Amino acid sequence: MTQSHPDNGRRDFIKRGAFAAVALSTGAAAHASQETSGANDSAQPLITLPPSVEHRHPHVKAEYEGFSRYVPSRGNNPDSDYYIGKLVPGFRKPEEGPAPFVAPDVPTLPHTVKEGVKEFHLVPQAVEREFLPGYFMNVWGFNGSIPGPTIEVTQGDRVRIIVTNELPEETSLHWHGFELPVQYDGSHTLTQNPIMPGKTFVYEFDVHEEGTFFYHTHVAMQETHGMVGWFIVHPRQPFDPPVDRDFGLIFQHFAILPNQTVNDSWSMDWNWHTINGRSGPFTTPLVVKHGERVRIRIMDFSPVQHHPVHLHGHTFWVTGHEGARIPKSAWIPRNTELIAVAQASSFEFIANNPGDWMFHCHMTHHMMNHMVKHVGPRIRQGENVEEYINNLDNRPAVQMQHQDPGFAVPGYPQGMKGMSMSEEFMRRIWSRREFMGMRATAAMSLMGLMTTLRVLPADLYHRVMETDETIEKGAIFQEIVNRFGDPAHYEPAPMPMKHGHHS
Repeated sequence: MTQSHPDNGRRDFIKRGAFAAVALSTGAAAHASQETSGANDSAQPLITLPPSVEHRHPHVKAEYEGFSRYVPSRGNNPDSDYYIGKLVPGFRKPEEGPAPFVAPDVPTLPHTVKEGVKEFHLVPQAVEREFLPGYFMNVWGFNGSIPGPTIEVTQGDRVRIIVTNELPEETSLHWHGFELPVQYDGSHTLTQNPIMPGKTFVYEFDVHEEGTFFYHTHVAMQETHGMVGWFIVHPRQPFDPPVDRDFGLIFQHFAILPNQTVNDSWSMDWNWHTINGRSGPFTTPLVVKHGERVRIRIMDFSPVQHHPVHLHGHTFWVTGHEGARIPKSAWIPRNTELIAVAQASSFEFIANNPGDWMFHCHMTHHMMNHMVKHVGPRIRQGENVEEYINNLDNRPAVQMQHQDPGFAVPGYPQGMKGMSMSEEFMRRIWSRREFMGMRATAAMSLMGLMTTLRVLPADLYHRVMETDETIEKGAIFQEIVNRFGDPAHYEPAPMPMKHGHHS
């Protein structure tokens, strides 16, 4: 064996030390450069951004350890705080406080402050709600709304909720998840006498919790009529990382038979499905800016059905339930979250994939919104049954020969029983800013427990949400394909569009 000469060993040591010094200095320079640019905090190569994307927020980074807020990505290490955007902050600065909570199509309950107490007035009552354009249903809610109006407070507030019962029967209200004096819990007859029709009861308690809560009647059959509302408690110290958007969606369903408008509270079968009191495609899309951090809170107040809720195009972190915010070490990445009756889940994610993304329950019956045997749930205007009524002894023969190609295959093809979308129906769908610029066939995709997450670059967001510009169907979607997709292989939707066929 050849032994190393002492001088050679010394030279090797010096050589290795020089290499180490160069490596350290290079690494330090690279680190300093990254800190100065605010673009990346890892030694990995930067993700190339599309030419149309410019990062204009110097207080946050475009990329964190291989995760980009502008490009679909995972990150370099599953154990990193930034993997799949886990702790990547939004554009909103912490000192700005919590992002406003928005429950589309649901009002916020106003309040007054009396001697340091936030006072709210809540009225249980019968409500007429337009589930779809032209389809009004008779349900029960609060203050003219179903779901009821959102109550918003801050951790540490004392609240006083004055409840005046305008229902035709007794009721009581439960503050779901709150740890409060037992006399205000609202358990019907267990902790309080019922609130009789026309009478008032006052609930008053301190709120030491923070997070996602809700209120609802504690009379079981009244729950099936829809009596629920958000009770959002913002934390004294805003959650970290900050979010730019904070949405709330309440999933419900009802049993309303054909040619009726009243829910059958005893039914175990359900056919009308709503998000914040509206059925797809009348649900209001959630519109956010490219790169923002988004929180979506979903609550299941369907009487007897769970909902596996799936978001297209993104992976989210489950960050909280109706009990409390989850410690970060226990957050779970998902793209489908199963939410059971009377449960709520909070999702957070970076909106790094531009487009119009479906956001829906994955139960097939819940996506259809016409699952009543043979005839469907809708009020069928113009139907005439006089020939049957006038000839009960010898009813007219029923034609059993079906020419519809849908009958040529076994099963129950979806296209056989479609939604009637009149010109006025479609005008109502497309007249909302949130819907503008989507594909002309977008409404055809959304039924029942289905809505849309729209991730738009800042300039397109401005056109859609901050101007009065009339935007042609498909224009915004086409522009997103041009910037981020493969326009050579994209086929625009035909216009105009009616359900089941194009004219």
